[in-house]
Amino acid sequence: MNSTYEKEKKLNEALEKLNLFNPQNLNLKETISNLDQQKNQLEIEKKELEMKHMELQQNYQKLKLKIDEFNNQKEMETKKELELTDKIDELNQETDSLLEEIDKWQM
Repeated sequence: MNSTYEKEKKLNEALEKLNLFNPQNLNLKETISNLDQQKNQLEIEKKELEMKHMELQQNYQKLKLKIDEFNNQKEMETKKELELTDKIDELNQETDSLLEEIDKWQM
């Protein structure tokens, strides 16, 4: 984008210098006209690039939000898995304990 601004600035400076001359020469008029057309084209390109840049920024924000949502969801799932593992461990310990008690009573 920087080069677009630089080109536009250089063209504006060139137009200003050319306007100081007496534009009686047809070649000079043609050159000024060409430079003016180039300036207009650069302004159009600049607007297009600014629009694309804004669109990319919006897409970036949307993707960032989705990634945050996925990370939060993953974190919650991991937390639930840990809780479930803890519950299973507790149940295993209780089962072992009950089996020991049953073994004692059977003897």
